Amino acid sequence: MSKKSPSPIVEAVSFEGFSKISFSFLKELAKNNDREWFANNKLRYESDVLAPSLAFIAALQPMMRKISPYIMVLPKRMGGSMMRIYRDTRFSKNKTPYKIHVGMHFRHELGGDIHAPGYYLHIEPGNCFIGAGIWMPETEPLTMIRDLIVEDSRYWKKARDDKKFKARFKMEGESLKTVPRGFEADHPMIDDLRRKSFIGLAPISEKELMSPACVERVVTAFRDAKPFMKFLCDALNQPF
Repeated sequence: MSKKSPSPIVEAVSFEGFSKISFSFLKELAKNNDREWFANNKLRYESDVLAPSLAFIAALQPMMRKISPYIMVLPKRMGGSMMRIYRDTRFSKNKTPYKIHVGMHFRHELGGDIHAPGYYLHIEPGNCFIGAGIWMPETEPLTMIRDLIVEDSRYWKKARDDKKFKARFKMEGESLKTVPRGFEADHPMIDDLRRKSFIGLAPISEKELMSPACVERVVTAFRDAKPFMKFLCDALNQPF
């Protein structure tokens, strides 16, 4: 398998934490989720939310390379780790045009081509959390993960039950009510084999995100998920 070049390194920068005005803007947006209000407050969004988010990503990049050089951390307005504020309403009953949270997705470098594990940071007043893993993969990668759980259950349990990972993260996501095709109903790992996603979520407080230690705290959480992430990458024959 050919490997892409790791993400380019940006010059290390400091980040002193998000401010109250970032959360204040998101609270106001939740109450005024319409295009006219956003147009009148777009400059505030760019200065109070977008700019500090890009600064956070830039500060995170060199630290993340020590965890894995294959996780992309890109401080770009478009096409980078910062997710768009605009909602895709085409197939949703909720027609509000804007997300009321900040989403940052740190994808595996192969994630643009195939389903791959990644990290995630969600910033929303009253609901901030960190994610690690792979969400709702398609049939082929999902089967590959299940196959490795069966082939090397010991490795899976070591990753899933890693002391630091288990203390911080909780496995989330939907599971099948039936046995997945091709697997035994009495397999000791059947509860894990039924999972549709392999994702761990960990809460992080607004106070932590507003701390000068913000980046280090997020990196520590990402580091605690490293055994879990490595298992998933190994299952999918991807470097980590």
